[in-house]
Amino acid sequence: MLNYSKKYQSVDEYISDFSEETASILSTIRNLIKKAAPQATECISYNMPAFKLKKVLVYFAAFKNHIGFYALPSGNKAFQEELKNYKTGKGSIQFPLSQPIPYDLIQKIVEFRIQEVSK
Repeated sequence: MLNYSKKYQSVDEYISDFSEETASILSTIRNLIKKAAPQATECISYNMPAFKLKKVLVYFAAFKNHIGFYALPSGNKAFQEELKNYKTGKGSIQFPLSQPIPYDLIQKIVEFRIQEVSK
């Protein structure tokens, strides 16, 4: 389980602090982003895994009952119809761990953000 007082230095270190099941989900999201944006740089930002391409594309994080995905307000706005069944904030999305993770949707959002920052 995530140690909130720990300052993570790498995405590997972050993922290793979770159960095998949650770590597998995080790794799948990480690999999906790497494949969609091979030129992006992986980093830890706000103590969460993030990918940058000129600026931050997306962040993601695990919590007790959900995966948090942060596509900034523009990503949420562009996909508001697809996201209507998920809890969202201005730039955040919660994918419940009790439901299948919508990897296809995550990939679409990442691709949208790549186009957005590449303009």
